[in-house]
Amino acid sequence: MSTWNRYIKDFVSYLKIEKGLAENSIFAYQNDVDKLFQYSISSKKNAEDVTYDDLKDFIATLYDLGLSARTQARIISGIKQFYGFLLLENVVKIDPSELLEQPKIGRKLPEVLTIEEIDALIAAVDVTKTEGHRNRAILETLYSCGMRVSELINLRFSDLYFDEGFVRVIGKGNKERLVPVSPQVQKEIQIYNDHIRRHQDIKKGNENVVFLNRRGSQLTRVMIFTIIKQLAESIDLKKNISPHTFRHSFATHLIEGGANLRAIQEMLGHESITTTEIYTHLDQRFLRDAILSFHPRNASN
Repeated sequence: MSTWNRYIKDFVSYLKIEKGLAENSIFAYQNDVDKLFQYSISSKKNAEDVTYDDLKDFIATLYDLGLSARTQARIISGIKQFYGFLLLENVVKIDPSELLEQPKIGRKLPEVLTIEEIDALIAAVDVTKTEGHRNRAILETLYSCGMRVSELINLRFSDLYFDEGFVRVIGKGNKERLVPVSPQVQKEIQIYNDHIRRHQDIKKGNENVVFLNRRGSQLTRVMIFTIIKQLAESIDLKKNISPHTFRHSFATHLIEGGANLRAIQEMLGHESITTTEIYTHLDQRFLRDAILSFHPRNASN
């Protein structure tokens, strides 16, 4: 089974160096292929010997284990990436995963906050505490720029072009995009920097990072989740929200305001317009609710 270890190692290097994927994505793909590797131990098959039928049996075991359609789809995607790499490297002549079909996944509409709920969350931040101004700046940036949480924690001062009214965001696959930044975001970041950050003892290597923890180091994704969960609890918000909820709300509110779908795609950094199109479904739900609420034929007697 030694070829498995070698090919997986080479696959990880390919994803990192040639594809430029983020660490989280690389780890997920590696995990998916490792599941196939563990499954193949019983049949004593090397990666290059796996057939389409083997892969179908493997997917069947995932179903039997009770894994959701979404999880199965992600694993299949990882397997396809792996065998696409082996084909590229001439390890296999035929891609056994080519005909694998993805399970059908119902498109779940993401949770969205109203403008009033976002305002309430930001207002709930206690600016008398040391981290208060930082947290306000974080929430404003998440909502106003539609950033992913990984993009937020990696934001650098060298990415801020406040005079031009833009921030540079480094997204998936190290792809850059420019996103308009509101005067409110600029104000909150400036207040945080003037009153809190510049008085901190900043750890070496973090001098250019915008948002820092109390120890002067870069914030983690988990810390951002915790900040938002605690604020939601403080205002008794019943919705299950995360940093990504602000991104969904950003896009939905733009759609509701009449923004162009292509422009939103650019601002979100979506590679495909079909990913952005989910927000048109949210907009349709918004329109339906508005019609049911205000159309005279739907008014209660």
